[in-house]
Amino acid sequence: MFRDEAVIRVRAGRGGKGAVSFRREKFVPRGGPDGGDGGRGGSVILEAREGLSSLYDLAHTPLLKAENGRPGEGGNRTGRSGKDLVIPVPPGTQVYALPRENLLQDLDRPGARVVVARGGKGGRGNARFATPERRAPRFAEEGEPGEERELKLVLKLIADVGLVGLPNAGKSTLLSRLSAARPKVADYPFTTLAPVLGIVELDRSRTFVMADLPGLIEGAHKGAGLGDRFLKHVERTRILLHLVDCSSGAPDPVESFQAIRRELEAFSPALSAKEWIPVASKMDDPAGEERAALLEKALGRPVLRISSVTGLGLKALLGALGERLSGD
Repeated sequence: MFRDEAVIRVRAGRGGKGAVSFRREKFVPRGGPDGGDGGRGGSVILEAREGLSSLYDLAHTPLLKAENGRPGEGGNRTGRSGKDLVIPVPPGTQVYALPRENLLQDLDRPGARVVVARGGKGGRGNARFATPERRAPRFAEEGEPGEERELKLVLKLIADVGLVGLPNAGKSTLLSRLSAARPKVADYPFTTLAPVLGIVELDRSRTFVMADLPGLIEGAHKGAGLGDRFLKHVERTRILLHLVDCSSGAPDPVESFQAIRRELEAFSPALSAKEWIPVASKMDDPAGEERAALLEKALGRPVLRISSVTGLGLKALLGALGERLSGD
């Protein structure tokens, strides 16, 4: 299941206790102190991992703990350090420290890492406390506790192209036609309840990521419908593909287009500044051309015409996307 927010608690490992030990050698009845230091506790690290696209599993894990350090040993041997706990998260995950929600790191690419809780230092063994006046210390330090934090994770999916439009504009059908992704497709609004990513192949050497986002409605930026939850995923896309249903019986294409533009601008002015391509969808409908021409006239710029059912215009659409993505 898809989840784009999660609150987790992490705890780094405690440092190992220092050792209290004395040398025991033949002919040396009262050897000096040789207690080693405890090992450092393991740290907790978040790492963006390719192939992940949801925070669902983490949202159901109450506490994530790294390993404690081992105690020191005689012979001045330092205890083994605890293993770090590396938690994989989807690329595009933002990490906030609660309760103030300070941004710690934006893991915006695969392989990006951040240490969110550092392991405690190991305690010093008794050999560290020997002085000319105190030659046989019989005490050592406890290890320090590891850091513990409550974190809020917010996922903003990373895609090259984002599909936006009113519900039932044909976004899911287009993604399923161009990629191996199989979003739910049906002839009613809000079929898509969570973002779906697909890999689209331009040619043998070039691919890009396309995101199908739940349909937006008027007032989405205020919480209406589902769009309010998912508009943030549009922020990381390079190009917006704005689909407008031009079939008979669909809402007025110009009003439909303007409604989505208003929602994007209200949510974030940066969204309206993104490069976008207007696309008239469902052009296999007899009324399609007339309605697409009205939209083109209102926008004062070319509108691509496609039908995901018949394949009309899909080659031209991929060509336009490839040209723009190559120019970035």
